Amino acid sequence: MWSICHPKSEQDEKECAQLGKSLSKLSQPTILTILAAADEPLHGYVIVKRAADSPMFGGGSPDATGVYRALKAMEQAGLLTSEWDTPKAGPAKRAFTLTEAGRMTLRRWVDALACYQLTIGRLREEAALALEIELPPTPECSG
Repeated sequence: MWSICHPKSEQDEKECAQLGKSLSKLSQPTILTILAAADEPLHGYVIVKRAADSPMFGGGSPDATGVYRALKAMEQAGLLTSEWDTPKAGPAKRAFTLTEAGRMTLRRWVDALACYQLTIGRLREEAALALEIELPPTPECSG
């Protein structure tokens, strides 16, 4: 059952989306965490690659267009800045850096995620009760 949260097929991916595994709302703390951990500005494609390795995506490929859309929205909100990196060879690329407002937002996410975790735990208990089943053990969530 839990394997559908780590989709191996198109059908698994549909079921995973129904379960909320691809919650777009969680792309923000994922991206902010990646940028907070970086020692230097990161290009968008690096952020996409690191997001794939994050707990949110567990090795799956995030929607690159969605990540770039989130980066643009977060920049407009003042959570990060970007500059064009124009190497002598190859195309110009945007490099993103976390702002102080982005750090403060990530700090708020630390608490919000803890609250989500408690709420989800309670909802899980209520769902098992509603189904009149014993609460299943917490599954191993990695890959």
